[in-house]
Amino acid sequence: MGGSRGSSGDALSRIFELQRGLAGMMDTERYPGGAEERVSALCTAIIHEAVELQRTTNWKWWKAKTSFNEAEAREELIDVWHFVVQAAIELGMTPDDILAEYERKHAINIDRQKDGY
Repeated sequence: MGGSRGSSGDALSRIFELQRGLAGMMDTERYPGGAEERVSALCTAIIHEAVELQRTTNWKWWKAKTSFNEAEAREELIDVWHFVVQAAIELGMTPDDILAEYERKHAINIDRQKDGY
């Protein structure tokens, strides 16, 4: 795996640690039993949190513009992260796996941009 991990790798490891702790505190009675079902449920949560993040912006061009609340946007973005990290955990991924997959897909995206994708 390439790239310098430094404190970023430590930060992502800490995020995974915190998420595992939070997940361990939750009542899982209604949480789906299989990995596929759990990832699907987490996708739904990610979508809804992303909509909440979008609502912090002035995406409705037909409405009067309001001031952007960056603190609220950051909080909604972190809600997205909670579910993304939980999905990664459900898929058996580690912070190193995240970096490796990111680097792999990043290289594809770079090639796509070079090729006029």
